[in-house]
Amino acid sequence: MKLIQFRNCRLVRNHLIVREDLWVRGGKIIDPMGVFFDEQRHSDVQIDCHGALIAPGFIDLQINGGYGVDFSHDVNSVQEGVSKVARGLLSHGVTSFCPTLVTSPIATYTQVLPKIPRRAGSAEGATILGVHLEGPFINPSKKGAHPEGCIREFSRGFDSLLEVYGDLQNVSIVTIAPEKENAKEVIEELTRRGITVSLGHTMANLKEGELACQHGATLITHLFNAMLPFHHRDPGIVGLLASNRIPPGKTIYYGIIADGIHTHPAALRIAYRVHPEGLILVTDAISAMGLSEGTHHIGQMSVDVSGGRAYVAGTKTLCGSIAPMDECVRIFLESAGCDTVFALEAASLAPAKCLGIAGKKGTLDFGADADFVLLDDKLGVCSTWISGECVYRNPEKVAPIVTES
Repeated sequence: MKLIQFRNCRLVRNHLIVREDLWVRGGKIIDPMGVFFDEQRHSDVQIDCHGALIAPGFIDLQINGGYGVDFSHDVNSVQEGVSKVARGLLSHGVTSFCPTLVTSPIATYTQVLPKIPRRAGSAEGATILGVHLEGPFINPSKKGAHPEGCIREFSRGFDSLLEVYGDLQNVSIVTIAPEKENAKEVIEELTRRGITVSLGHTMANLKEGELACQHGATLITHLFNAMLPFHHRDPGIVGLLASNRIPPGKTIYYGIIADGIHTHPAALRIAYRVHPEGLILVTDAISAMGLSEGTHHIGQMSVDVSGGRAYVAGTKTLCGSIAPMDECVRIFLESAGCDTVFALEAASLAPAKCLGIAGKKGTLDFGADADFVLLDDKLGVCSTWISGECVYRNPEKVAPIVTES
């Protein structure tokens, strides 16, 4: 296997930016000391990065579609649609993602879920980490862009969930409203199966949120959106960021949309300062991402896009973002007052930790998958790499110089 050395670069490693070379072999990041001292060999390929910053590849845990594709609406062509989005995401530094289905008819789940298996990334597109099911077990009072007629109850506990979704083999995350009857049983069983439970589209108070976390929930879906607003006598599930009733050693993560529209800069700063270790950047992107203004879809709903905002047609209800992940990283960095490393790790290491895959994804540590993005000083994407192979290069940026020995 070829030994590849990325030189003349800076790395995001151990929560710092360090001036080191990056060594890759067999699709993994390796410790060069073993090569120098045990194998006594030099690199087969050297890549001059022109001073670029190398960060872990971005991971998007909530994305409904993009480039004209809606995962919940384009049922008959969902495989082609997912592949199209997976390819498009490479230009924004995203190396892994969770295709997200919003509240839909039962037939949508049974048709679509078997067609979105987990798969490794390549030049054909970003890695698929499993599907995020956002609904239909949500509160109709906080439905947002979800069709009320498709919202369901846990009337038969976990069996109700299986009746809607069918096989859960391809599922990584399920968003539910924890105040629903029998939600505790459902949370426990999903957690037992290794599926991340997220709280969202909910009217839950803080106590109900804490109870859900005590039974296995670890994530909050798009913080501040589609939930009770913070109140000083009952802060709702926003209060989970500062709760002292979370099980010891457990981190509550939360997705946050830093597109400059969904979440005010002051709200971004509050979340960051109160609970930085749980912050995860998500796009919540819809089919209109990458397209011009006009009418598009999110699930069963029509969407009007104008002025950079996406609304449920005929209303002023926001319904997803059209900002890609690299743009969200730049907006968050400017708005939150954090350092560059934190902003980058909020889109990489934090989501990997949330899914329990931080040993392989979201890091440049030795032994991790060689999924990373080369960035310029303004955090613009120069190139994207999966398993040590270049899968996207920005034609407007200076290309790395490759030298083979």
